[in-house]
Amino acid sequence: MSDSRPYFDDEYGGRYILVEPGEFLMGDSKGTRSEQPSHHVSILEPFFCGERPVTQAHWQAIMDVNPSAFTEGWAAGLRPVEQVSWDDCQEFISRLNELDQGTERLGFTGEWRLPSESEWEYMARAGTTTRWAFGNRDSELNDYGWHAGNSGASTREVGQKKANPWGFLDLHGQVSEWCQDAFSPDYSLHTPQQTPFKGDSPRRVHRGGSWFTESDSTRCSSRGSAPQQQKTDGIGLRIVWQPL
Repeated sequence: MSDSRPYFDDEYGGRYILVEPGEFLMGDSKGTRSEQPSHHVSILEPFFCGERPVTQAHWQAIMDVNPSAFTEGWAAGLRPVEQVSWDDCQEFISRLNELDQGTERLGFTGEWRLPSESEWEYMARAGTTTRWAFGNRDSELNDYGWHAGNSGASTREVGQKKANPWGFLDLHGQVSEWCQDAFSPDYSLHTPQQTPFKGDSPRRVHRGGSWFTESDSTRCSSRGSAPQQQKTDGIGLRIVWQPL
């Protein structure tokens, strides 16, 4: 990570890196139907995003419970939390905001939230246009993420693989990450903005693929969805801090 990119650390071992405004082409015209049509998106507001997924230790500290499936071993607290629904994540964020009220970070107050789907892909691409931020060849994926081919059938401690160009870790595999957006089967209704798609679907978007998915599902543009009440050992979260 470049030392010139502002960041702050929290008391739970997390680091949050500034994502600056910009534009990018979201989706993939050669991808699955849900990744089309590709469209230009403008990120107008800066935000800070978690360098890594939320860990079991962080979740436990806020919620007083650890619902995760993979809890064995002395370092399990450093694995990503999973078995959390989208609704659970909203409760976690609500409690975090309540505890954090009035706290200044880098001279600002702010609030925690899930990333929008467009913010997630913008951050994952980190200025690149390839299938993954590191390139188009999945032969390099082992250096950047945990997936079906190398995970050993479980999540792993966060932060062990290489970062993308903006310093973010564990984007490809490990756990898929809930986004704020309602799911739509394609992008035809989406606006070219960073705000989440609201829609009327009971399904919510998750991004990045997981420890049990094949490489194609871990691409920057690949999309997943699940009912917002669903809990699975393949979905967790990464959080955003928005300056107010």
